[in-house]
Amino acid sequence: MTSDAPCAAAPAALPGRLTAAAVLCALQGLALAGLGGYLLFVGVAGHVDSAQQSETGGLTLLALAALPLIAARGLRLGRRWSRGPALITQLMALPVAWTLWTAGGALTAAAVALAAAALAVVVLLVNPTATEALGIGPA
Repeated sequence: MTSDAPCAAAPAALPGRLTAAAVLCALQGLALAGLGGYLLFVGVAGHVDSAQQSETGGLTLLALAALPLIAARGLRLGRRWSRGPALITQLMALPVAWTLWTAGGALTAAAVALAAAALAVVVLLVNPTATEALGIGPA
């Protein structure tokens, strides 16, 4: 038997700004996880001067990767709580970008990419369309 009664309301489509912020956060988390995995691998393989330092750094980066990945998932699902961790991640990324910038050389490109991504996510998340989609803006 079929029923003419409507099913549960379909979730509203997320604005593109929120999706873009989620993608950027996920990319940052994946980059951290990749770097952490690499440091952990070279530490275990013994290809560095200090295996303990490499392994500790790798584990730390893997732990830090969880925050932007969790925030990205929350943003993608339209969860209100996810905006805070996403913004905190970006605010933590800006001093890292500055440190990379002052190091110069090949790290300058990484600094520019990191700063651009962090600023883009902040702009996307404070946008009224995104805040209203997350239930933060005015009703």
